Amino acid sequence: MSIKPHLVITAAFDRTRVEELRGHFTVHMVVPSIAGESLSDRGIDELLDIAEVIITELDRVDEATLAKTANLRAVVSCRANPVNVDVAACTSRSIPVLTTPARNAEVTADLAFTLLLMTVRQSSQAERWLRAGNWSADDVFAPYSLFRGIQLSGRTLGILGGGAVGRGVLKRARGFGMSVIVYDPFLPEDAFGDEARVAPLDEVLASSDIITLHVPLMDETVGLLGARELSLIRPDAYLINAARAALIDEEALVKAVTNHELAGVGLDVFWQEPVSSDHPLFSSDIVTATPHIAGASDDVIREHSRIAAEGIAEWREGRRPETLKNPEVWSA
Repeated sequence: MSIKPHLVITAAFDRTRVEELRGHFTVHMVVPSIAGESLSDRGIDELLDIAEVIITELDRVDEATLAKTANLRAVVSCRANPVNVDVAACTSRSIPVLTTPARNAEVTADLAFTLLLMTVRQSSQAERWLRAGNWSADDVFAPYSLFRGIQLSGRTLGILGGGAVGRGVLKRARGFGMSVIVYDPFLPEDAFGDEARVAPLDEVLASSDIITLHVPLMDETVGLLGARELSLIRPDAYLINAARAALIDEEALVKAVTNHELAGVGLDVFWQEPVSSDHPLFSSDIVTATPHIAGASDDVIREHSRIAAEGIAEWREGRRPETLKNPEVWSA
């Protein structure tokens, strides 16, 4: 009877996928840690020594870890961008690094659209007002005048970023009867057919009733929306960010909100997290906020488990995994 290769999982992982992997590997489950420390410091040296495949999410696979992995043949990072893995060090050892792209795209699109609805309908403000005991028989129609909102049907949504999350938001927006224009410098104008049109950033900002950000955070996108760009947005339009805070210049946004240059702002991300309760944006009644919960769903675990297991299956069968981060090791 052949000996199965050893696979070490330190990420939260779907049980069904674990059982599938047991058909081809001797699987070792390690309790997940949120510390983000090197696997070399987790007290699992015996497992590292025999591991041929490691699946991790927050634990780091660095030089110190690799020095303890004499038999390692593949690493899977349960993230779209494997920031917890020293990809260069793995590449120098001809170790393929697999990722789980778009693992949270659907739940993030859900939250972004939820935040959009909450912002344009002032639902958080209305709930706080209600819980504070402000609704009285003296003016039963007070909330009707205080919390006016807009309908989505017939309005234009501007999506910044046409990747997996942006496409998910597009699908939801079309279901609400919205017209959609997308800013994505890497896509042709007809990338979405009749569903949406790709347009320059300034046009999207100036033409949209609601703008939502879904571009990746890179050097080129830090401060994508500064004072100039924010000034292009109409004062009756709304801005939603469930992507990365640094995409918007913080000082410029605070100024725009303070001066009521926007109808409303919805944020799930902040420039420093946890954000301070005395942040100036929290003093504004046009800001709706959630504490970076876009990816907070067990469905993300199920999805990254599925993508990881499929990638490992491709690798095990000698096929180049679609999620391979360092393709140079495959041709080496």
